[in-house]
Amino acid sequence: MAASRLEPLDPPFDPEIAAELERIMPAGVDPLKLFRTLAHNPRVLLRVFGGGLLDRGSIDLRDREIVILRTCARCESEYEWGVHVTFFAEKAGFTKAEIAATAVGPTDDPAWSTRDRVLVQLVDELHDTSRIGDELWQALREHWDAAQLVELVVLTGFYHSISFATNALGVDLESYGARFPDAA
Repeated sequence: MAASRLEPLDPPFDPEIAAELERIMPAGVDPLKLFRTLAHNPRVLLRVFGGGLLDRGSIDLRDREIVILRTCARCESEYEWGVHVTFFAEKAGFTKAEIAATAVGPTDDPAWSTRDRVLVQLVDELHDTSRIGDELWQALREHWDAAQLVELVVLTGFYHSISFATNALGVDLESYGARFPDAA
């Protein structure tokens, strides 16, 4: 990736931004470079925080992270993919093979269960066509209800936006963030 196009801001932050950064970051972890870069426009940063879907929504952590990791990988956002692997992969119970499959595996990678494969197909189809075909929709309906389907679609779109931001603004990788695996 090219050098950062906007340097992340350093403290001291505006009090409202400082409070939000403290609220969203785990104790003892400095604010992410992405957040400090978006802080160039406090309104956008606060809207991203307000529109984020990392809370306890209608889908479980594992489903959420499959969608986020696959979306970020398809958008080539190593930054966001790596942050999510670092903070959430273990909590979501991913194996090393599953983590790799989010980034370099085909939709039908053997690492995935049948149910997980449907989520990967959702992301890939939305990424490739901006739509969900009838056959995939029926497969999704077998596992998720209407509220969950809305969340899965919007989550995919949200992380397209985050990936666009990390890539277009040239956000430097976090030193502790995971890196994309090499394609086999």
